[in-house]
Amino acid sequence: MTIDAAACPSGDERVVLFGLLAETNARLSRDLATALEAECGLPLAWFDVLLRLRRAEEGRLKMSQMADAIVHSTGGTTRLVDRLEEAGLVVRQNCPNDRRAVYVAITPAGDARLDEALAVHLGFLDRQLAARLSGDERAALRGLLAKLGEPLAP
Repeated sequence: MTIDAAACPSGDERVVLFGLLAETNARLSRDLATALEAECGLPLAWFDVLLRLRRAEEGRLKMSQMADAIVHSTGGTTRLVDRLEEAGLVVRQNCPNDRRAVYVAITPAGDARLDEALAVHLGFLDRQLAARLSGDERAALRGLLAKLGEPLAP
């Protein structure tokens, strides 16, 4: 059975661009995860949570904000935070204004582990981005990715 190219446009520029973006993200994520595990024993998902907490105002986020930020279900985020809390890298805090809300905050041990992981991450970025793209190319990529990451207007 032959499929007409017009009916299945796998060569369409949009399909190709999305495929390249997805494949590049998957490869870079896999390679970073391998480097973080090998060099500092930190899973990529843990690194992502710790980095987002470090960058958050007051070093903490509500659980719902964390789930949105790391694009996990609330149940998946709860299990991830459970493991980070067992490792002493984060702590849960009650929200004083909303008894239903719970914050996740980075601990001093989490900060120390993140510093170690950031050294690995920066080396990875030097090899994967800085050595392969010029400053102008990196600026263009940053602008394009930021544009694609913006929500569509209603």
